[in-house]
Amino acid sequence: MITRPQLKGRSWLLLLLAVPFIVLLWPPFYNFQDPTLIGIPFFYWFQLLWIIITAIITAVVYFSGA
Repeated sequence: MITRPQLKGRSWLLLLLAVPFIVLLWPPFYNFQDPTLIGIPFFYWFQLLWIIITAIITAVVYFSGA
């Protein structure tokens, strides 16, 4: 049985899943050519970086039991 304090702690972890969505929701924030990373414009490598960050956040939430 899940108690009320456990649910409250889990809701904060579930909010972490909204972070990548909010960051990538507004393209003017990252719609730039520079700085480039090994020839890849910022617009592309920033999104690819968030794929990795999202996977890490999802793993943290999953393994924490939320």
